[in-house]
Amino acid sequence: MIVGVPKEIKEGEFRVAMTPGGANALVADGHKVLVQCGAGAGSGIADDEYRKAGAELVAEPQTLYERAELLMKVKEPLPSEYPMLRRGQMLFTYLHLASSEELIRALLDAGIIGIAYETVQTADFRLPLLEPMSEVAGKMASQLAAQYLQKHYGGRGVLMGGVTGVKPAEVVVLGCGFVGANAVKVAAGMGARVSAFDINTLRLAYLDDTYGSAVTSLYSNSWVVADAVARADIVIGAVLLPGARAPWAITEEMIKSMRPGTVIVDVAIDQGGCVENIRPTTHAEPIYVEHGVTHYAVTNIPAAVPRTATYALTNSTLSYARKLAALGAEKAMAEDPALALGLNLADGLIKHDAVHEAFPHLA
Repeated sequence: MIVGVPKEIKEGEFRVAMTPGGANALVADGHKVLVQCGAGAGSGIADDEYRKAGAELVAEPQTLYERAELLMKVKEPLPSEYPMLRRGQMLFTYLHLASSEELIRALLDAGIIGIAYETVQTADFRLPLLEPMSEVAGKMASQLAAQYLQKHYGGRGVLMGGVTGVKPAEVVVLGCGFVGANAVKVAAGMGARVSAFDINTLRLAYLDDTYGSAVTSLYSNSWVVADAVARADIVIGAVLLPGARAPWAITEEMIKSMRPGTVIVDVAIDQGGCVENIRPTTHAEPIYVEHGVTHYAVTNIPAAVPRTATYALTNSTLSYARKLAALGAEKAMAEDPALALGLNLADGLIKHDAVHEAFPHLA
């Protein structure tokens, strides 16, 4: 099979879908790997490294898209890439379809087989291809929040861990899955006073066992969340329903109750966001202020640390990519139920229930 790895063109996106080691593994399996020139530059990977791994370097994206049977990407295609997609081509990437009707319509029209990293799910409910980027995004969420809490970024001027005789920042984390747990880890490690909310008591028990009194775990409902948000210096939104649009955990009324200079980081923005008034931002313009509160909603947070993120991503996606390349989509998904749950689109139809529920009027 011919596997194509194009250069990402989303603003601020420096990751690449495959490392030279991943390319070499596919070549060793007997496949041809096409890598667009410069695709790895943002992650510190030179074209020559791919060449030495056995990949073929391709200068133009049109040539790569035309030849590839399996496209490996990091982010969803952008409008300029839509015309290059072709019917029956496999696209393996983060799709986050529940947040964009325009994208769904374009991919349905293209007739591609869309397999989303974020909905591949194992029998024990793990999301193995989302976890590595969730770990990165969760850790970065606390780092970024601490940065934007500084006065010269418009924040309240509170040090995350406080100092002797002065209390630390109050951090609220909504959702304690992979993103939230890692946000808690970093915030607590920096010395903040952390309150973690979830509706899964097993996750809350894990935090209790791990951090003891250093983190306060709370069962999530709108009343207790509203009270905590009003007192917080930082709020990190990490609510996830696999493949579905994120529910609003923070209303605009809650935001109006927050003090000027407080910070919200909505990591759920890829799935539409869990903050009512949130809108996507970019690495070039990562924040905006509304009701006196700093909002950070970059849709590709891990792109800020592309080398770490690229290697972590390939570590997780490679085994599935090898299966797709060896067997094709239908046989690979028949053999692997986790991979089958990654199928979002095929034959011009939506194939994932959560995506269909987000846009029931689409085919």
